[in-house]
Amino acid sequence: MNTSSHRPKLSFWSIFNMSFGFLGIQFGFALQGGFMSRIFQTLGASQDSIPALWIAAPLTGLLVQPIIGYMSDRTWSPKWGRRKPFFLIGAVLSTIVLFFLPHSPVLWVAAGCLWVLDASINITMEPFRALVADKLPESQRSYGFVMQTLIIGVGTWIASNLPWLVNKMGVSNEALPGIVPLSVKIAFAIGAVVFIASVLYTIFTTTEYPPEDLEEFKRENEASKGFFNGLKEIFSSIGQMPKTMKLLGVIQFFSWFAFFAMWSLATPALTSHVFNAPAPVETAYNMADVASSNLFMEASKAYNDAADLVGSYMGTYGLSSMAFALLLTFYAAKRKINRKYIHMFSLFAGGAGFISMYFISNPEYLIISFILIGISWGSILSMPYAMLSSAINPKKMGIYMGIFNMFIVIPQIIAATGGLNYLYHVIFGPEVINAMLLAGASLIIGGLANFLITDKKVISHQAEDTEVLS
Repeated sequence: MNTSSHRPKLSFWSIFNMSFGFLGIQFGFALQGGFMSRIFQTLGASQDSIPALWIAAPLTGLLVQPIIGYMSDRTWSPKWGRRKPFFLIGAVLSTIVLFFLPHSPVLWVAAGCLWVLDASINITMEPFRALVADKLPESQRSYGFVMQTLIIGVGTWIASNLPWLVNKMGVSNEALPGIVPLSVKIAFAIGAVVFIASVLYTIFTTTEYPPEDLEEFKRENEASKGFFNGLKEIFSSIGQMPKTMKLLGVIQFFSWFAFFAMWSLATPALTSHVFNAPAPVETAYNMADVASSNLFMEASKAYNDAADLVGSYMGTYGLSSMAFALLLTFYAAKRKINRKYIHMFSLFAGGAGFISMYFISNPEYLIISFILIGISWGSILSMPYAMLSSAINPKKMGIYMGIFNMFIVIPQIIAATGGLNYLYHVIFGPEVINAMLLAGASLIIGGLANFLITDKKVISHQAEDTEVLS
């Protein structure tokens, strides 16, 4: 019987295949994170209103993730498995929305599309996290989560550079007021194709283990079926979550608050502070006057050029997270690692990267900032999940992975509903670049919070010599 503690080790290619769908997931997240604020500004949003427009993403995650985790724990099909049906449903929905989103005619449509996109990505993503814990012995879980991070890094870098690359291939990044440039529309369409293709690759190349006792699994599902029983189990699991999970939640809170600040405000902050090319406001120009209209178009081109470069530089954090994950992959495959200290110092590096943005006048130095941020991102996507998987009941892996993501979405909800704007205004001042200072401070606090983790089994796990399956 393949219990979670005695599963055979999997080969590199088996782990790669089961993780490859994250390439598409990250295309979706990177396009959303790098260019939604740009789309919002193009459709007339002010800088201060942008975080509130992002409320859809974390609020959707808060609702969707525990439910999908609960449902996937209770699912089994001899043909499709446990997690793969959710991969497919989320991928199809995400692909449709990615095609449509940049064609949004008005601001509220774009905000609604973000809501649906984030829900769809979450339907796909959370079962992918649980799949690693389902299939790998504990000695390989750090390796498995780091492999996911490696693929996420590749997806982040490529997707973040897509609008810039499409523009360099001759597609215009200029557009009339209220119209998203064609280069961005094509980038989102490419992302849609990659999303569905990569998830399908994982579905067709990966098998899942059946429940350890299929008859008992069916009996438990039958005894607890129903909507209210489902809610009862979710809330019961929240109340009974292990102490280590709660402590990891503190670290996650400060980590994801910082990255929400980047996703929502890095474009307006860096285009204005570093590139001196803020988004032009249409009402400030007399569009009926040719000279004034030309000035608007010049300012719009300068902003779109700067926004392309911000997206491209932002992609660097995906590249550096990939390199960091690659190092961890090779190391974790053979040796014991201290997850706690790796995560701590990675968050310190990211904090330094955010803070450095305030002092940069030459845009080329943003590469250094995002390299440091990428180190923290690489760790955020692997170490907390590896630590968590050593602290929870394997039978509830899906639901607890979903509940754990409450610690991701709650700080983002707080940030989106005014916390981000209020804190950076009060602590550092009204300039939008100060949001990056706040992000840096938040990551450093998150790094220090790692001292709360004391369970030795969670901090590190000694590799075991078990059979390796191809």
